[in-house]
Amino acid sequence: MTPWRLVHCDGRAASAGDLATPALLNDGHFTTLQVRDGAVQGLDLHVERLRDASRQLFGTDEAPARIFAAMRAALDALGQADATLRITIFPEAASSPADAPTRILVAAGLPWAPETQPLRLRGYRYMRHLPEIKHVGTFPLFNHRRLARAEGFDDALFVDDGGRVCEGSVWNLALWDGVRVLWPRASALRGTRERLLQAAFAAMGVPQAEAVVPLERLPSLAGLACNARGVQPLAAIDGRPMQDPGPLQALAAEADTRTPWTPIPGAEEVSPTVGVTGPL
Repeated sequence: MTPWRLVHCDGRAASAGDLATPALLNDGHFTTLQVRDGAVQGLDLHVERLRDASRQLFGTDEAPARIFAAMRAALDALGQADATLRITIFPEAASSPADAPTRILVAAGLPWAPETQPLRLRGYRYMRHLPEIKHVGTFPLFNHRRLARAEGFDDALFVDDGGRVCEGSVWNLALWDGVRVLWPRASALRGTRERLLQAAFAAMGVPQAEAVVPLERLPSLAGLACNARGVQPLAAIDGRPMQDPGPLQALAAEADTRTPWTPIPGAEEVSPTVGVTGPL
């Protein structure tokens, strides 16, 4: 995990009082992203994720300008243009009424590089609560990963009660059947990296489809884990080897070169009343 170098709240260094609510009240939502030279891949997707979740959870409409200002303040304080940012939006207190103003917590640290070691997965029956929201209720995700590692695996893969593949602990799956990319159709958090890959693959003319993927089908497929960090090859599921991910890795590498980096806007570039664009 990233060693966070600083934490800001509402654009300034966070005090103990600022951190009390997010530390003690498990309520809020977040997004994690990579910054390179002051720019982000899928910046609009990250901002829209935050705005959608605030609307659904708190009934508030987060101004993009406020989010960008919080990001820039943390980067300026960090003193480098390459970084990892986690942006968390949370209520002032447990008793905060609906539509009350929210607070923005930004943790900043060193940039992440994608892991290259192929993942050996352990399958578990588990589905997130409110899977469409990247909320702060992450204990089950990391507990399942911990259980998998205790059994000699690298990470956890979640399947629903019907045995259909959903997602990994903190990542989505891109699967390859030798002809097309398959995206598991199931209840899951739809990640920004997943959406960026889908858009790039479409532009590249790569065949892709959503499909129900039973757990027992995985050994016949190749796969990649994908999240804000990048992509990582999948090696095996429950001790059964999966197929060579090389062709899919090559496609993902080309997709990454085609995915633009959007500079974080300055204050003069964003109107608080203007939203960002929707999905790519």
